[in-house]
Amino acid sequence: MSKNEKEIITPKKPGLILSLIPIVAVFLMLYMSLTSWGLDIQIPLIFAAIIAAFIAVVCLKVRWQDLEKGIIDSITSAMQAILIACLIGLIVGSWIAGGIVPSLVYYGLKILSPKFFLVTCLLVCSIVAITTGSSWTTAGTLGVAMLGIGTSMGIPPAVTAGCVVSAAYFGDKMSPFSDTTNLAPAVSGTTLFAHIRHMMYTAGTSYVLAIIGFMILNTRYSGGAQQVTQIAEVSAAIKEEFVVSPWLMLPLLILLLLIYFKIPAIPGLVASMIIGAGCAIFVQGTDIATIGTVLSYGYECNSSNEMLVELFTKGGLQNMMWTISLILCSLTFGGVMYTSGMLETIAQSILKLAKGTLGLVACTGFTALLVNLVCGEQYLSILITGKMYREEYENRNLAPQNLSRTLEDFGTITSPLIPWTTCAVAMATYLGVSTLEYLPYCFLNIVNPIVALVFAAIGFTIKKRDEVSPEDLVE
Repeated sequence: MSKNEKEIITPKKPGLILSLIPIVAVFLMLYMSLTSWGLDIQIPLIFAAIIAAFIAVVCLKVRWQDLEKGIIDSITSAMQAILIACLIGLIVGSWIAGGIVPSLVYYGLKILSPKFFLVTCLLVCSIVAITTGSSWTTAGTLGVAMLGIGTSMGIPPAVTAGCVVSAAYFGDKMSPFSDTTNLAPAVSGTTLFAHIRHMMYTAGTSYVLAIIGFMILNTRYSGGAQQVTQIAEVSAAIKEEFVVSPWLMLPLLILLLLIYFKIPAIPGLVASMIIGAGCAIFVQGTDIATIGTVLSYGYECNSSNEMLVELFTKGGLQNMMWTISLILCSLTFGGVMYTSGMLETIAQSILKLAKGTLGLVACTGFTALLVNLVCGEQYLSILITGKMYREEYENRNLAPQNLSRTLEDFGTITSPLIPWTTCAVAMATYLGVSTLEYLPYCFLNIVNPIVALVFAAIGFTIKKRDEVSPEDLVE
């Protein structure tokens, strides 16, 4: 092979402008999909990946074989998250059929107090979000009920909506059933439960501050008699549909113990699914054939209460396929951007500002926020930012838990605050309150990034790579 031929096939280093073309393209297509076309987010991602691949092959002279390998490697890096996403569907279906989630909701409603409605709303919605792993389901079902109760107590819808969003995204972050909670450690190089334990510092501090904020805000409002009636109706409907018992809250305690004792994620989640199926058979009296259907297609609630139907008709392996297809499309786009060197170019441009640990955390958070702003999707925020900064955290001897936590402290938590993101559109649609109206009352979402920066500035809970257990690292 001649020197000239070798130069023709040698990949070129992309410039910043060329690297930003696919990012701008995905932003424009996502924006049009959300506002005009009505397309699922997968389609813009596929076309953005095609544009990125075209630039890589034609302009940067990257071999297709290398690009294809990069895509496969990208998908492989998140294979644990994909497997866990499948398990999430099985667990949610079995926990609803077993009466575990209904019992948690039932007893959660019992603690509502007119004097502390916003605080109790935060607690109840957080419990539901943690047990289901879904911020969208929490807001679209129990959140809607909370809006009605809050309105009857004279609390403005925007205030209650901000409380619901705060709770839903706290629960989404801290739940092992959440797809984003599984995706962040997968792209960062740590394990699920190590990630959750590390998030407890920033998310827990933010949660306490949010409770204080809502407690102060609640003093401006008083309760109404309609609250008791609505809670009674929902509680009666749950007891009519399911066998409710405080013993059915034990599976949640068992799951927390599994997290505490560092049981690997997949065996722990399988155990949770089996417990749920056992509760369905031995407590709810469900036959094995029905359980098999629930595990595959989810639980179908037949209650006369419309809110219960929306809340408890979910789960199942097949119902996770949309999420998995989104993960695959996102990973494909991220794989092309990473392999072509375009992500590295963008990262290096931003990293010039990253002086010290605070600078690195700030740049990571800014990038996650920027991807949310540009791409309108929290999955991309986690995937793209995680791939961009993973190597830099390793080079600075920082544990991957610091990266995965920052991805959620800025990427996941800010996604419902940007009006054109899929999360914000969902929240505004479910709750009937515009994003800009409820934004000032999303105390947890606003405070969380600030807490993360303060912790980074003082070095609190910032772990070194050689200080963590090898079991918490994924190479």
